[in-house]
Amino acid sequence: MKHSNRKKGGIWKNNGLSIVFIGLFFFTWIAQAFTGFRQFNEEMQEQGGATVGFVQYLGSGHFIEATFENWESEFLQMALFVVLTACLYQRGSSESNDPDKKEAQEPVTKDSPWPVRRGGLVRKIYENSLSIALFVLFAFSFLLHWLGSWEHYNKLQGLEGKPQDAFFAYLGNSKFWFESFQNWQSEFLSVFAMVALSIFLRQKGSAQSKPVEAPDSKTGD
Repeated sequence: MKHSNRKKGGIWKNNGLSIVFIGLFFFTWIAQAFTGFRQFNEEMQEQGGATVGFVQYLGSGHFIEATFENWESEFLQMALFVVLTACLYQRGSSESNDPDKKEAQEPVTKDSPWPVRRGGLVRKIYENSLSIALFVLFAFSFLLHWLGSWEHYNKLQGLEGKPQDAFFAYLGNSKFWFESFQNWQSEFLSVFAMVALSIFLRQKGSAQSKPVEAPDSKTGD
């Protein structure tokens, strides 16, 4: 009896990439929490505010802002990359579809995902489900960044005896947009670097690189 490719190998062989990256995520997020906790309390001591315990810090605007301003930029970058690579090209890049080839239509089989077999509106939504999910995650992260940044800003304003912003008024505050734009620009630069450098450079064995022997003009996998 033959088994499908997804059933071959163990958990590590089939999921090693996801396991490593989720592990790195939790390691660095925990490191962020502990270092941010120390930095926040140092800031409070300098400003004459009350210090907090670690668990209390995890609900603070300082931690929420620092976490979600980064998530926001990551999900925006990925959402735009997924959408734009469906309609724009970069000849020679491993990250682009070939502008000279039409996308091959996979036949619908019994192993195709349920929405594909169902067809109609369900299939249409499924065809764009990756970008939809990423844009939803971006919107969620943007909202929590806004909330955390607003709370921390008002906390500092209160300690200094300065006027505080209402929640919606804070959208007009340059501090909030500075936090967003400084992250967005770095994400867009990293995508450009990956798209452009993959034209001329290689990484043997990587799914993100063309084969070492492939000509620079080769586009896509």
